[in-house]
Amino acid sequence: MIKQWLLWLYDKGPSRISGQLYLGIGAAVALTMMTSMVAWFAFNEVGEAQREVNEVAVPEIAAAFGVAQRSGTLAAAAPRLTAAQTPEALESVTASISEERESFAVQLEAIAGYGMEDERFQRISEAGNTLMSNIAMIEESVGRRFELQEQGRQLRLELERLQFELTGILVPAIDNQLFYTVTGYRDIDQPVAPREEYLSEEELQRYRHLADLQAEATVSTRILSNVFNLSDADRLEPLLERFESADGGVERSLAGLGTTPLRQRLEPVFIQLFELGSGQGKIFEIRGEDLDLIAQQRALIENNRDLSVELVAEVESLVNSAQESTQAATIASTETIQVGRQLLLALNAVSLTGALLIAWLFVGKVLLRRLEFLSEHMRRMAGGDLKQKVELDGRDEVADMAAALEVFRLHSIEAQRLNLVEKLAEELRGKNDELESTLAELQKAQDQIVMREKLAALGELTAGVAHEIQNPLNFVKNFAESSEELLEEMKEELPAAGGTIDEEQDGLIREIGGDLTENLRRIREHGERANRIVRDMLQMGRGSGEKQSTDVNALLEEHARLAYHAARASNADFQLEIHEDFESDLAEIEIVSQEMARVFLNMVNNACHATNEKREDPDTESGYVPGIWLSTRREEDQIVVRIKDNGKGIPPHVIDKIFNPFFTTKPTDEGTGLGLALSNDIVREHGGSIEVDSEPGQYTEMAIRLPLAAVEAAPETPAASSSDPTA
Repeated sequence: MIKQWLLWLYDKGPSRISGQLYLGIGAAVALTMMTSMVAWFAFNEVGEAQREVNEVAVPEIAAAFGVAQRSGTLAAAAPRLTAAQTPEALESVTASISEERESFAVQLEAIAGYGMEDERFQRISEAGNTLMSNIAMIEESVGRRFELQEQGRQLRLELERLQFELTGILVPAIDNQLFYTVTGYRDIDQPVAPREEYLSEEELQRYRHLADLQAEATVSTRILSNVFNLSDADRLEPLLERFESADGGVERSLAGLGTTPLRQRLEPVFIQLFELGSGQGKIFEIRGEDLDLIAQQRALIENNRDLSVELVAEVESLVNSAQESTQAATIASTETIQVGRQLLLALNAVSLTGALLIAWLFVGKVLLRRLEFLSEHMRRMAGGDLKQKVELDGRDEVADMAAALEVFRLHSIEAQRLNLVEKLAEELRGKNDELESTLAELQKAQDQIVMREKLAALGELTAGVAHEIQNPLNFVKNFAESSEELLEEMKEELPAAGGTIDEEQDGLIREIGGDLTENLRRIREHGERANRIVRDMLQMGRGSGEKQSTDVNALLEEHARLAYHAARASNADFQLEIHEDFESDLAEIEIVSQEMARVFLNMVNNACHATNEKREDPDTESGYVPGIWLSTRREEDQIVVRIKDNGKGIPPHVIDKIFNPFFTTKPTDEGTGLGLALSNDIVREHGGSIEVDSEPGQYTEMAIRLPLAAVEAAPETPAASSSDPTA
C-alpha cells in the first residue's frame, strides 16, 4: 500500500526533485518535532527533579557538610592559638587558620541563603557565628596575654632590683648592729662604748627591728615571686592578704627605727616594693588578669567543642532530610525516563521505516540512477571524449544538469579550437621576442665594436708616440753613462797634474765633479724610469691579454705615481699628498696587469683632476691640501682596492651615469668619457665590480673588488687592447 502510494506521488506529484525532497524533509521534520516534544516532556520532568536535587538538596548538604567540616577544623585550631609561645608564633597560627575562617564564613552565608525559615538552619547559623566569635576572642586574649607577659618581665626585673637594693642596705646594717651589741665597737678605729650603752634595751630593739625588716622583705619578695608562678586564681587572694600583712609589719619596724638616716634610706625602697606588688597595673593585678584570660580561653575552647558537636548533629539531621527529598526526586525521574524511552522507541521505528523506504524507492531507484548517467558522461568528457551527445528525459534538476552538460560539451569543442589558435599565436610571439632580443644584442655588439675600433686607433697612436720618445731616452741614458765614465777618468788624472793645480782648485774641481756625478746619476735613474714608462705604454698599446700573477700593491703604487707625475707635468702648481695603506701580506692574484694598470691610472688621474679643480675653486677654504688615500685589503675570497680623494665629489644624479661610454663631467678638451666605462668593462671581465661612494664637496671613493680565484675572460677583439687613461 505504502509502495503504491509513493509511486503515485512520484508519477502524479511534483516532477521536480526539490519538491520530492521537500516532501521527504517535511515528513522527517514532522517526525523529528514529535520526537523532540516527547524528549522535551521527558527532559523537563527529569530536569525539574534534577533541579530540586541540584538547587535545594545538594547545595544544602554541601553547605552543611562544609560548615561541619570547617567547624571541626576551627575548634581544633583554638588550642593551637593558646599554645603559641611568641607573638610571631601567634601571627603564624592566625594566618594559617585565616583561610579556614573565610571558608567557614562563606559556608555560613550559603546556609543563610537556604530556607532560613527552617529552625535547623537558624541553629546552624547561630552556632557558627558563635564559634567564629569565640575564635576571635581567643586570638584577642592570647595577644593580651603576650602584653601582660611583657609587663610581667619588666616587673620581675624591677623586683630583682629592689630585692638587691634592700639586701645591700639591710645586711650591712644588721651586721653592724650585731657587732656593736656584742663588742661595743661602732667602728674598729673608735673606742669601745660603755657596756650599759651597747647592751641597752634600745640597741636590742633596734637589732630586732632590722631583723624583722629583713624577714618581711624576704617574705614580700618571695610572695611576689610566687605570684608569677601561680596557676590557680583562688590562691591569689590569700597571697595578697599576706603581702598586705607584711606591709603593716614593715611600717611598724620602720617606725621603731625612729628618724635615723637608715630609715630614710629604707622607707622609699619599701614603698616602691609594696607599690610594685599591689599598685594599679602591677604584679597582683596583671597576674590576676592573666589568670582570668587563661580561664576565659579554657571556657571558650570548651564552648567551641560543644558548638562543633552541636553543628555535626544538626548537619546529620539536615542530611537525612535531604536524602529523603532526593530519593523522591529520583523515583519521579525514573518513571518519567521510562515513559520517554517507550515513546522515543516508537517514533524511532517509524522514522527508520520511512527513511528506508525513501532511500530505496526514491534515492536508489530514481535519483542515483540518473546521477550515475550524468557522472558517466562527465568522466568521458574529462577523458577527452566529446563526441557522444548528452540526452536525458525529464523536467527535474538532473535533466537541467544534463542539458547544461551538453552545452558545456559544445563549448569545450569550440574551446579546443581556440586553444590551438592561441598556442600557435603564442609560439609566433615567442619567435618574435627571440628575434628582437637577437637584434638588440647585435646592436650592442656593433656599438662595442665601433668603440673598440676607436680605442684601438688611440692605442696605435700611443704606441707610435712611445716609439718616438724611446730613442731620445736611449740617447740620454747612454750619454749620461758615458759622462759618468769621463768624470771618473778626470778624477783619476787630477793627481798627475802635480803642482799646476793648487789645493783650493783641486777641492773645487772635486766638488764640482761630485755634483756632476750626482746629477748624471739622477739623469740616468729618471731616464731609466721614463724608459720603463715608455715600455709600459708600448705594452698597453700592444694590449697583452695574458693573465699573470701580479702584486696589486706594487701595481697600484707605480701607476698612482705615474698619474701624479702626469698631472704635475701638465700643471706645475699642482701638489698632492698620497697616503698609502697597503696590506703587507696581500696575496698575488692572476690578472692582466696592463689592463688593471689602466684602471688604476684612470681612477688616480680622475682623483688628481677632482682635487686640482677643488684647489682652484675660489670658494674653497684656505689651507686645503689635495690628497688621495690608497688602500688594499683582503676580504674573504676577494681583494678590495680603495682609491679615495678629498676633491669636489660627484653629485648623486651623476653617479649612475659615470660608467656610461662618452659620459664625462670634464670639459670637452680634457676628457672623452671612456676611461671609467673601459675600467668598468676591464674589472667585470676579471669577475669583479666597482663601487662608488661620494659626498659632493667632500670626497669620492672608488672600491674595486677583485676575486682571488682567476676568472676566465671572454675572448677579446683586437680593439680591446686600446687604452684611454683620461676619464
